[in-house]
Amino acid sequence: MELPSESQARVIECLESLGLTKYEARVYIALLKIVSATASEIHEISGVPRASVYTVIDQLLDKGLVSVSQSAPKRFASISPDEAIARLMGRIERDAQDARDFLSVIYRERLSPGPESEELIWNIYGIEKIKKRFSDLISDARQEIRIIAHPQILSHDSIGKLTSKANTISVEIITHHWTGNIPKKMKIYIMKHPEIPKDLDKAKDIMTGGVCIIDSRSVMVIVGLGDEAVALFSESEGFVRFFVRYYNLIFDWVKKG
Repeated sequence: MELPSESQARVIECLESLGLTKYEARVYIALLKIVSATASEIHEISGVPRASVYTVIDQLLDKGLVSVSQSAPKRFASISPDEAIARLMGRIERDAQDARDFLSVIYRERLSPGPESEELIWNIYGIEKIKKRFSDLISDARQEIRIIAHPQILSHDSIGKLTSKANTISVEIITHHWTGNIPKKMKIYIMKHPEIPKDLDKAKDIMTGGVCIIDSRSVMVIVGLGDEAVALFSESEGFVRFFVRYYNLIFDWVKKG
């Protein structure tokens, strides 16, 4: 079956996004049309210049998208589209993971600001944006997570990620209420919620929030709930040091209680 020129152009474009060159895509598509072909036949079917065919075939062999016979002349065949796409996606995922691991090392080891540098603190407004950033921070943790949080801050999504992280890193949570079973390997400490006088009832939402410390290198402080919620996020040394000390004080108090 011969694809319309616009359809073939689109397929080639998609294959390029998966890591093939234009010539590689054309040769692979050509080989799908027949059981097997010689280099000369591939040139005729694909339109790839004869001088480039062997180079392109070697590249496709390296990617595992074609096989070669030991006959003379050699004949080449394509693997199935399902298997080809799976292999290309596998390469992309491995490359993405390698890039993430390498870049994460650079990010974690970046130079701290000098004594005269401005310490950056970012504002985040609205509880949905705050919960999204909170969830992202959990995903980025590599060593430990320490949290003081109102139960409403701990969404189903974030609890799921915390449970998963607890299998590989230290996870501590201080909260005044926990519903359901405590996941294995996760440390939960219950802290009694302070009594708030009735005449200060409106202050309850303002006092709702929490502190999230990731790897002792980044901190998010949350105040309030709903659309009026606000959070401060920073990786500045002074900011992080202050809230690590704050967390340790609360932690010691909870353990004694």
